Amino acid sequence: MPTSASTHSAQPRRVRIIGAASGVGAQDRHCEHGPTAFHRSQAWHELEHHPAIDWGATLYAPDRPGLTPVERIANLCQRLADAVAGTLQAGEFPLVIGGDHSVAIATWSGVARVQGAPIGLLWLDAHLDSHTPETSHSGAIHGMPLACLFGRGDKRLLQFGLPGHQLLTEHTVVLGPRSYESEEAEFLERLGVRVIGAEEIAQRGFQACFAEALAIVASAPHGFGLTLDLDAFDPRLAPGVGSPEPDGLNEREVLAGLRRAAALPGLLGLEIVEYNPDRDRGGITAELITDLIEAILPRSTAAAKHRA
Repeated sequence: MPTSASTHSAQPRRVRIIGAASGVGAQDRHCEHGPTAFHRSQAWHELEHHPAIDWGATLYAPDRPGLTPVERIANLCQRLADAVAGTLQAGEFPLVIGGDHSVAIATWSGVARVQGAPIGLLWLDAHLDSHTPETSHSGAIHGMPLACLFGRGDKRLLQFGLPGHQLLTEHTVVLGPRSYESEEAEFLERLGVRVIGAEEIAQRGFQACFAEALAIVASAPHGFGLTLDLDAFDPRLAPGVGSPEPDGLNEREVLAGLRRAAALPGLLGLEIVEYNPDRDRGGITAELITDLIEAILPRSTAAAKHRA
């Protein structure tokens, strides 16, 4: 069972960044450079001396001859899940920067392992990422991590946390999808996962939808996490992504939502993925990542920015 410290520790805690430098799961593999490019960017230099944050390590998918993509991802996931678990056990807050979204398999398996039970998860994304190898149109593993976290998929990608589910279906929400296949939607509907798509956000407003999503995930008894694929944003705000989709979420509204989530004691980790520096224009996506990180830092010392 989880300890009271691991489940109920409120922010502020020291934030440890873990880079997950893999593009193996994506069709455009340049997001493997995302964590190292961000670590070298001016955007990161604006944060690196913050007293509440530290860059712990950057992990890479192995590139040995003879390894299949699944084997490479499984190797990285094992090490990343261990790093996330170790971060929580040290009383720190894990912040994973990817890399393609297949790394989410490891991040939330590591959290669930420490908690000793499935957790809640808020999944912000332009896509549902809920294919299995049988339903995937592309075979890209970054389109499968949410299914893996529900115990469905290649068995080599299901062994990093708890047996079976890492997430509670009734406390998982996908927020912002606007491009997906029917097989994914049907899979999540069968599980009872709440999906709040772009059309519903346009009708109800982002803040109302985010408030509902946060209430669902934050009521999970063993805590919750938040994973954010940068393609959830409008490509004009975040051009540096692997799979851009037209339209998307507004930066200011998401930042306000993140601040609300960070104020809750059950938040166990944050993940920001799919940064593709080869597509970034003028470093604006890197600046967005910095803003997202600042949104979860202690407000008394965070140098919050308000870009137009």
